Amino acid sequence: MTPLARLLSLPVHAYRKTFSSYVGYGCRYQPTCSAYALEALEKHGGVKGSWLALRRIGRCHPLGGSGIDNVPD
Repeated sequence: MTPLARLLSLPVHAYRKTFSSYVGYGCRYQPTCSAYALEALEKHGGVKGSWLALRRIGRCHPLGGSGIDNVPD
């Protein structure tokens, strides 16, 4: 993982340790948004990985889709 991606993954790890248990486990997509964000940052680096993660979070709403949504290659 690049240094920028590692830095951008810190808030995701903090979310997983603190708030994710309060939000619940009723995720619309598999993998979860936080797992998707970490994988996107690892595969694509800080800039593109964070863009992919933000797009994914933007799709996660009551009128959005659901199902399997893997990180693109």
